[in-house]
Amino acid sequence: MIDRYSRKEIKKIWDDHNKYSIWLDIELAAAEAMEKFNIIPKGVVKKVKSKAKINVKRILQIEEKVKHDVIAFLTSITEKAGKDAKYLHKGMTSSDILDTCFNLQLKQSGEILLKDLDELLKSIKRQAIKHKYTLCIGRSHGIHAEPITFGLKMLSFYQEFHRNKKRLINSIQEVSTCAISGAVGTFANVDPRIEKYVAKKLNLSIEPISTQIIPRDRHAQYFSTLAIIASSVERLAVEIRHLQRTEVLEVEEFFGKKQKGSSAMPHKKNPILSENLTGLARLIRSSVIPALENVVLWHERDISHSSVERNIGPDATIALDFALTRLSNVIKNLNIYSKNMYKNLNLTNGIFFSQRVLLELTTAGFTREEAYKIVQKNALNAWEKNSSFLSTIISDKKITDKIPVNKLKNLFDFSYHTKKINIIFNRSLKNK
Repeated sequence: MIDRYSRKEIKKIWDDHNKYSIWLDIELAAAEAMEKFNIIPKGVVKKVKSKAKINVKRILQIEEKVKHDVIAFLTSITEKAGKDAKYLHKGMTSSDILDTCFNLQLKQSGEILLKDLDELLKSIKRQAIKHKYTLCIGRSHGIHAEPITFGLKMLSFYQEFHRNKKRLINSIQEVSTCAISGAVGTFANVDPRIEKYVAKKLNLSIEPISTQIIPRDRHAQYFSTLAIIASSVERLAVEIRHLQRTEVLEVEEFFGKKQKGSSAMPHKKNPILSENLTGLARLIRSSVIPALENVVLWHERDISHSSVERNIGPDATIALDFALTRLSNVIKNLNIYSKNMYKNLNLTNGIFFSQRVLLELTTAGFTREEAYKIVQKNALNAWEKNSSFLSTIISDKKITDKIPVNKLKNLFDFSYHTKKINIIFNRSLKNK
């Protein structure tokens, strides 16, 4: 992932130095276990650890010749640590190192993403509670439907990201496994106790059966979860983009005093951060199909998955970390224009009360079909003439013959649409 969309903490997880450091940790943990079970001489780990140094440049130089990254790594360590390094990697295969390391990197990245989600949840929750009763129009198909509140709108996103947090926790657990089982996963040349020791040392679970690799259905779930979270990011970003349109302007991204919106038009204030989040979501979702295709490998192992994971591992996690952090800041600093919400609420002169009038007519004795026809005719007439819906239905004798005018007026009450808001909030925020 390019620096523009990268944050240091998560980017560091994927740099070469950290990767090789994890490889060394795995090798040393395995060697510790081998010492413990008298498979290699005592004191090897202490000697190797005191001399071994990670030299990324040297590893890459060796790899250029041998065309094998793990061999290049082991050769580099041997150059520094000397003859005792010959006991490293005993009975192990490259995938033991590569897969265990990859899973550890995904786990570490996931833990950062969980922190990001917590911050985003706080930002959304604050806005939801603050605007619990801030009236705005609800829209379906982009068309005015019935009143809701901006807080309720935010609460729906809060719930969605809370589900995403649960998904991510499950996916981190799913991918947090360790395999030290040797070629084709039979433990022919490595004691299963080594794997158990390494897994515990690295705070991972044992992979029950690893062939020669850790099964990629685990990773497919992980990357699918990242994609779902990215889609939730985009859903909220798109909502902001729609609500910031000039003719709507119910919310607006914070715009700094020195910020510029357009190179040509000085008046512009564009939702660039939210648009950027839409783009990042597309990128993150693009990792899903390759991750699913990685499940299908030949026999006990091939390396068709390797080049994919070297790209999607860092790119998807780094991009999502950036996106979640950016979205949290957007929500935290969002300009919210309640006056414009109220103005837009009244654009249609009250025709969104049509359902309530419909229900009252059915209570008064009309069939639903009759009532629907009467209300629709009056609502469309009020809309086309830009006149008051209340005035229109009051002038319809079919309606006033059945329902007194005062009762009709009482139907046009905004509080009718907010009377259950507290119930929704209470059940949504319960134990959260």
